[in-house]
Amino acid sequence: MNYTALAHFAQTWGLLYFVLIFAGVLVYALWPANRRRFEDAANIPLRED
Repeated sequence: MNYTALAHFAQTWGLLYFVLIFAGVLVYALWPANRRRFEDAANIPLRED
């Protein structure tokens, strides 16, 4: 396996890997059950403790 083949393999599968990770993070962030947790975290700077 030469450098060109290895670079092509890394670019192709690396892109797929990062797209899957991005999709997973997006699903986690937009999942309805996580809404309350993110709303509470967003309001932390506004609290008067």
